[in-house]
Amino acid sequence: MAQRKKAAVKSGKPSGVAIRGAHLDLKGLPPTFKRLLELLEVIKAAGYTALLVEWEDMFPWHVHEGMRSPSAYSEKEVQTFIEEAAGRDLEVIPLVQCLGHMETPLSLPEFAHLREVPYRSDGLDPLAPGARKLVEDMVDDVLSLMPDVRYFHLGGDEARTLGKGEQTARYAREHGKDALYLHHVEPLVDGLNDRGIRPILWSDMMHSWPDEKITAIAAKADLCPWGYRGHPDEWAHHSGTRHIERFHKNGVTLWGATAYKGATTHNADLCDYVQQEQNALGWVEIAARFGLVGLFATAWSRFSTDRVQNEPVDGCLDSLVNVAHILSKGVPAGREYCLDLLSRLGERRRFEICRDSLLTLSEARHHAWRAVRSLREQVVLETREARRRTSGTAMMYLLDLQRNVEVAAAEGAAQFREAFRGLLDERWIDSYLAERIEPLFEELGALEPRVRMLEGEIHRAASGRKRWNE
Repeated sequence: MAQRKKAAVKSGKPSGVAIRGAHLDLKGLPPTFKRLLELLEVIKAAGYTALLVEWEDMFPWHVHEGMRSPSAYSEKEVQTFIEEAAGRDLEVIPLVQCLGHMETPLSLPEFAHLREVPYRSDGLDPLAPGARKLVEDMVDDVLSLMPDVRYFHLGGDEARTLGKGEQTARYAREHGKDALYLHHVEPLVDGLNDRGIRPILWSDMMHSWPDEKITAIAAKADLCPWGYRGHPDEWAHHSGTRHIERFHKNGVTLWGATAYKGATTHNADLCDYVQQEQNALGWVEIAARFGLVGLFATAWSRFSTDRVQNEPVDGCLDSLVNVAHILSKGVPAGREYCLDLLSRLGERRRFEICRDSLLTLSEARHHAWRAVRSLREQVVLETREARRRTSGTAMMYLLDLQRNVEVAAAEGAAQFREAFRGLLDERWIDSYLAERIEPLFEELGALEPRVRMLEGEIHRAASGRKRWNE
């Protein structure tokens, strides 16, 4: 582990931050509206003071109705949500992407001409006529239902296509990528400031900017570094402490973002409780050192809009509570505290059922994919060397694969459906299970004939078994 170099801006033991935001990433596994309101009680009781709401396709968009999910919330539901949050003293901070992660609008044919790279819907062309207006219209849509917000998060992170279009590449060569970014984003933050709303931007696109550009944006927007594993002092990437210190020295008002879920792997079923605890502790220390305004506990439901869903909220409520305690008190809560709080809220039993269903599904998937890898390697070996076909090794792996696919498709799927009924719309339950189980059936369908061809006699003798050595 790298030695931490302390940039001692402030001293004293970390004791938490004033604004503690729980993230709702609604582009995957969105809760039913009833469950969304119930989660407000959990979030408030855990110790959060704000909500970072990334509506994505769950918002009732008027910019273009094609941006709405089939299960999108209604205008009345959004307004009720805002009222219920206010009644619990939870400040709502909306998040609308402005440059990268723009798949929700740019996947539609009507907006395809605004892509920076024609075959990629994730990146908005900052020079295209109408690009900025699209974002402005999305912001207006959101503010029409929540006009009294103090902060508005414009995203701005991971703009992977920035400077890769024909015109934008030329602009970036002549003026720099920082100027290209600001050409598009600066008028957006100016528009929010004109309304008395303070913009927030993810900071990862700015770590290589010259000091004068950082100072210029500092007057107009708050920046939010983010990172979800380990301590920022140990990072070489965009949110490492050296970048945070540089932002701080240039007068930037800073936030930070840890995670309570959604930061393990892109297709994980359960969060890494220990990883998120350690990361949150690191961020609380950074917050004390640099005077961060607040910290967000992000909760990604997809790594990006067009990737598979991951880590349902209701299987991660213990981590939600633990991270809130760290952001508030500066120390972990302990698992028993988390479970006791969920008990008092009437949430523990349901949480444990959800977590156990995810554990069953996750373990079956893990063992099945391990069998796939082993079987594919064995098939190549036996295809190349006929003398390796006599001990039934491929058949052993095939039986292992079959058994674990059956567990995932039967036991795991049934448990998941029962656990999440009423918490998620059925379409998202179906989608989540399909993403996890159908690929395994595809592998099984492709590999079983190969084993039958390579180990014909063994295959006939062992068919119907559950295990090789039974």
